[in-house]
Amino acid sequence: MSTDGSVLEALVLGAAAQSSLLLAGLLACWITVPRRLVGMLAGFGAGAMVAAISFDLVAEAKNLKQWQFALWMLIGVGVFLAGDRLVARRFGEKGTGSSMGIIVGSVVDGVPESIIFGVQIATGFPISVSFLAAVFVSNVPQAIAPSADLAAAGWKASRLGRLWVLVVLACGVAAALGYLASGLGTAVNGDRMAALAAGGLLAMLTNSLMPFAYARGGELAGAATVVGFCLAFGGT
Repeated sequence: MSTDGSVLEALVLGAAAQSSLLLAGLLACWITVPRRLVGMLAGFGAGAMVAAISFDLVAEAKNLKQWQFALWMLIGVGVFLAGDRLVARRFGEKGTGSSMGIIVGSVVDGVPESIIFGVQIATGFPISVSFLAAVFVSNVPQAIAPSADLAAAGWKASRLGRLWVLVVLACGVAAALGYLASGLGTAVNGDRMAALAAGGLLAMLTNSLMPFAYARGGELAGAATVVGFCLAFGGT
């Protein structure tokens, strides 16, 4: 396969794996999702993310020394906090703060994940269809929960669509950059990106997704979180 073809393959793979964010986000505009169900979906997504961090991202970063792992996690936290603040200034409508934080978390999750895809393609690492399917499905509750809230706050489908398209395109570009960066040596690799994503996601879970889930789903959000964790753990 030619280099250009491989870069294109990485770009398409990165975007396709995250395209369910766009589909699920738009679905929330066309179907009214009850508030409690939104909270339960957010809780389910939180549980799945905890499992992904614990059993996928940490395992992906196993070759890092402990201080390196901690450093890259803290970098991920910084990326999330900076992105969250930037988005809050740009889309700072009342009542949408936690929703936008979850979307920032989708970027912090999807971009490093896509870079890992690109690195794996460049190095010939096999990427299973089942793993891509798991990424695709796990994005659904992560997108529906904040999108339903934003739609209720008056966001039109076109505005939400543009937002999620940007997220999906960013993931596709990140995968292509991951492919190209793999030729730079060990400075950019899956270990560091996995640790970065783990740190950013843990910060997002604490600051945005779990408070969002409990505020809307009540005590049922906790049950949904456990269900999401168990199902994601069973797929590892």
